[in-house]
Amino acid sequence: MRFAISAVVAAACVGLSVTSSHARGPYGSITIGNWQGGAYTDDNSGNFTHCAAGASYQSGIYFLVLIDARGNWRLGFSHQGWRLTAGESFPMTLTFDGQQPFNVYGRPLGAQLVAVDMPLNSSLINQFRKARTMSAFAEGQLFQFNLNQTAQLLPALVTCVESVRKNGLANAGEFAVAPPKPAPSTPAAPSAAAPNAAAPKQARGQTGTGIVISSNGHVVTNHHVIDGCGEITGNLSGEAPVKLRLVSSDETNDLALLQAPTPFKEAAVIRENSVQTGDGVIAIGYPFHGLLTSDFTVTTGIVSSLSGVFNDTRHLQISAAVQPGNSGGPLLDFTGALVGVVAAKLNALKVARATGNIPENINFAIKTGALRDFLDNSVVMYRVTERREMKKETAEIAKSARGFTLLISCTANEQNASASAKKQGN
Repeated sequence: MRFAISAVVAAACVGLSVTSSHARGPYGSITIGNWQGGAYTDDNSGNFTHCAAGASYQSGIYFLVLIDARGNWRLGFSHQGWRLTAGESFPMTLTFDGQQPFNVYGRPLGAQLVAVDMPLNSSLINQFRKARTMSAFAEGQLFQFNLNQTAQLLPALVTCVESVRKNGLANAGEFAVAPPKPAPSTPAAPSAAAPNAAAPKQARGQTGTGIVISSNGHVVTNHHVIDGCGEITGNLSGEAPVKLRLVSSDETNDLALLQAPTPFKEAAVIRENSVQTGDGVIAIGYPFHGLLTSDFTVTTGIVSSLSGVFNDTRHLQISAAVQPGNSGGPLLDFTGALVGVVAAKLNALKVARATGNIPENINFAIKTGALRDFLDNSVVMYRVTERREMKKETAEIAKSARGFTLLISCTANEQNASASAKKQGN
């Protein structure tokens, strides 16, 4: 399999390398998680041209990161199903961890290969280095990428270039070397002589909302609600908390599956047919738990759009107000059926800085299509509405939701808690 992946890297490097039209390699190796590559040369002259590594994704896209001998960085995207016209650049939007997007241009270098230049010392490179996820929106399509081990990949590519320049291709080896583990030592007692010593990470509680989704005690919430947590508990309004175990999670779609040791009496029912733009919805959850109220809150609104940021069709845009702590909670229609999982709110301050206008009532929920795929992959039995029910009063729906809406609580260190807050858009 390594030979096959290396061949793909070499083929993609043919177009991505500015200094050569034919690439040969890899010399040495870069192996970091799913990323594989090494050093490459001009097939005609034999001169070193660049170092690169790539990874395959389930979508069929091959994603490549390259640095040439002059220190120029590029990203490459390749797919066998694409039919692109070389030379006709098109705008792309890259977003890292849901932060401020970058507007770039994709340069087709062939029918199936696109290159994106990354200027030296740019914030684009810095965001790419730190990010855990990336989305690319172009030509009306959205692609999602997990950026596992990118923090180790970029230094390895730099090491590759510097090593080949200094020692030549004949001495090429493994360019991705793990940093040495520190020698064990007995921690010293705090002293006034070391006022700048690093303080231990502080643990803090974080809360969110969950939905009882099966008769076997399964609970769904957002991945970012429990990300980095130790012990996780959940409790229905007015009842004692129970310990929940993590069954599975999907960071890309921001979903997590938990399970209680014993079943709950009630579970949410998923709406069979799709929700439509303009339909009324009810969001239920535990925002700012302990600061505002210990009970859940109920807000109403409509489905504003059937897609989220950059036309992400996995999401609904809703006008029902949500706050930190609503994440993972149920979005219900006016029959009481589940039509989404509350996921995030638009960061008003960031949008205001970028546009000069403060957005209002722009929040997002994960569609039940993505939820059902996640549950099916986790082999969880759930209920769907067999027929269209009659509309109910909001108070009646909220009363029924008490039986399947949980307060999710856990303890995470400050770093993970901060990251979780960013993912909620707050």
